[in-house]
Amino acid sequence: MSAGGRLLFLSAALLTATGFIGHAIGWILLTTTLGPTACLLLAHPDRAGPRVRDAVLGHASATACGLACLAVFGLWNQPSGLEQHHDTLPQIGAQALAVGVTLLILTLFCAHHPPAAATGLLITSGITRPGPLLYGMLTGLAIVICGSALLAKTRWHRTRIRPGLFDSSAGSAETRPYPEATGKRSG
Repeated sequence: MSAGGRLLFLSAALLTATGFIGHAIGWILLTTTLGPTACLLLAHPDRAGPRVRDAVLGHASATACGLACLAVFGLWNQPSGLEQHHDTLPQIGAQALAVGVTLLILTLFCAHHPPAAATGLLITSGITRPGPLLYGMLTGLAIVICGSALLAKTRWHRTRIRPGLFDSSAGSAETRPYPEATGKRSG
């Protein structure tokens, strides 16, 4: 099977299993953060350890920042922007601050995981509010992160998909992260 075929099969199987588990327990487990997380983890089975660390730190910090911003901006019981058909000014502030602080934390820990920004936005926008929706998203993330780590250990999936594909450390100088963001010095 080609590398792209493996990625198609593994991501579809992992997300389908996650969706079935959610259906069985009556929770929504599939959210917008799961697809990109699965893609980053499954595309680089040779670097599964660092990617799993980045995903865990990323989504954990985004969840903490999102919940803290809900509390600070007094949005704990605020209807979501979807329900109101617009974001309020406090929601916009909470969303921007949650993503910004999440990115700061990830930069400090050299743990780059872009899908984590979506986690912060989902929480602060009220779409994945505290309660069953948040529990479902976190459960879905745990299944995808653990499942990806297990799949990376399978012998037939250890081949890297394609050098540079979904890899922020490869590519031209314009696409590589700044030295400050990687914690490495250039030169």
